[in-house]
Amino acid sequence: MANLKEIRTRITSVDSTMQITSAMKMVSAAKLKRAQNAVVQMRPYAEKLQEILANVSTSIDTEDNEFIKPREESKVLIVALSSNRGLCGGFNNNVIKQVKKIAEETNSSKVEVLPVGKKAYDAFKKSELLAKQEGLPSELETLWDNLTFDRVSPFAENLMNRYTSGDYDKIIIVYNSFKNAGVQILKSEQFLPLVNNESEEEEVTNVDYIFEPSKEEIVTSLIPNSLKTTLYKAMLDSFASEHGARMTAMHKATDNASELIKDLKLTYNKARQAAITNEILEIVGGAEALNS
Repeated sequence: MANLKEIRTRITSVDSTMQITSAMKMVSAAKLKRAQNAVVQMRPYAEKLQEILANVSTSIDTEDNEFIKPREESKVLIVALSSNRGLCGGFNNNVIKQVKKIAEETNSSKVEVLPVGKKAYDAFKKSELLAKQEGLPSELETLWDNLTFDRVSPFAENLMNRYTSGDYDKIIIVYNSFKNAGVQILKSEQFLPLVNNESEEEEVTNVDYIFEPSKEEIVTSLIPNSLKTTLYKAMLDSFASEHGARMTAMHKATDNASELIKDLKLTYNKARQAAITNEILEIVGGAEALNS
């Protein structure tokens, strides 16, 4: 059994750790509230924009629009949305594992990964999969420091330019979608070319729109805005999911530290009682020896 000093030192250490995890939990809870509000406010606009685009694009020739026209998937880019910091459970590892899985299962001749976040970059910086970052508007890691539509738009434009220039034939975004503080849903969404999922196709309704100017011109201007909104929503989802995952992880860490302190205090009391008992036995033994 460890001596009393070692146990006291460990109790102090665990207590300090518990204070840190408790503080991190409260900070993440405050940031989560703001991020959650941003996601909730953004989703209706993004969903309505997608609905309008789906209704309008069904009646135009896909060969006329480079963002809709299907291609042979010989070059694929995977955009991995992670966080800059750790201590958020499996948030980053899930994204990294999913990216590697997609890269292995893709039959394309060229697969590259564009990490957005320090954790994803650290995971792929020595890999052959790492995409070139020339021409990007800024360091991608800094986007999380002040996540706004205006800052994400140049990044979305860069991805669209890479697609239209033929650098890539398909772009996929891997991120954690926010459901609630305790649940994050890992998603892999095709960014380009634009496709309608089966569930989305079923919801497409025939709406009689009045177009001014022509339908083709409207779709041409609507698609880039829709793509920017899609990327911004994905990053908002990932940002909210990060703080939800960190808050949950720190909550569990705080609870575990509390339980560990209880066990250590119980061990400490047992060791102290054993030490007192030994001292009493030694005194009694010494007194008996003197009397004899």
